[in-house]
Amino acid sequence: MPERRGATGTGPGTGGRITRRGRALAVASAALLLIGGIALAAAYGIGSGGTTGERPPGATRPSPSPTPPWDRHPESVAAVGDSITQGFDACSLLADCARVSWVTGSDTSVRSLAARLIDDAPKQHSWNFAVSGSVMAGLPQQMERAARKRPDLVTVLAGANDACRPTVEQMTPVEDFRADFRTALRTLHEARPRTQVYVSSLPDLKRLWSQGRDDPWAGQVWSLGICQSMLRDPQSTSAAARERRQQVHERVVAYNSVLKEECGRFLRCRWDGGAVFRYRFTQTELSRWDWFHPSKAGQRKLAELAYRGITARQERHSG
Repeated sequence: MPERRGATGTGPGTGGRITRRGRALAVASAALLLIGGIALAAAYGIGSGGTTGERPPGATRPSPSPTPPWDRHPESVAAVGDSITQGFDACSLLADCARVSWVTGSDTSVRSLAARLIDDAPKQHSWNFAVSGSVMAGLPQQMERAARKRPDLVTVLAGANDACRPTVEQMTPVEDFRADFRTALRTLHEARPRTQVYVSSLPDLKRLWSQGRDDPWAGQVWSLGICQSMLRDPQSTSAAARERRQQVHERVVAYNSVLKEECGRFLRCRWDGGAVFRYRFTQTELSRWDWFHPSKAGQRKLAELAYRGITARQERHSG
């Protein structure tokens, strides 16, 4: 009697051939495996963007993966930003002093971030690309330069000069500020997707004004052109002066919100939780030349705050 082909399977009753039903089951199984693989990849950040990728606006951070994406002990660091990171007015009047920079400085009294993070030759594994007087629009170019060094970490403290303009009308619009900062983050991510970013909040400029407003020397230095939107006529109590200072303050608050939100879109970007904005710099922590920029002691405090934020087990989300 000739063999009869079975309805399913590939056993003796099928002549070793897959039947129509068998093919359907195989296709369905393959589809399930493919869908499961895609879901698993999405859960662990595999694929486009990986664990360092950018999230769309409004998206929440994924559940923690078995290997956290944030390295709490990077071995190289680059700095981008403005005069604060260049140590402006920390050593002498109206001059940069990079050796006391909170990120890359070599001055032992500061104990810069690089000195705290890097055990082996911190000067050879840290780079400072900050530019005194720069605004957020200049940050993408600084990021390009930083990316060429292949750092494990890039620190950002930028945006104060967007509020510190000759007049409040010349302050950078919030959406322009956002667009420039987003471009800067993308510039780094596209070049070095595994490089981490630590974003410091902007200091409270209004509080800094209040520290030096009664000092005659500070008033003379401020009149040379430092942050006129906030510091012009420092002792004036007129309604116009109070309104002007409040407008600058509110713009700084808005800028900090942008920094937090845009940083939050990248898995390997960490926000300082508003630590610098909330910190009350003492007179000894402000430059004796202008009562506005950080002194050596102030640079040391910035390094301390950043080290605490970078090495924390969890990111701070407040502020």
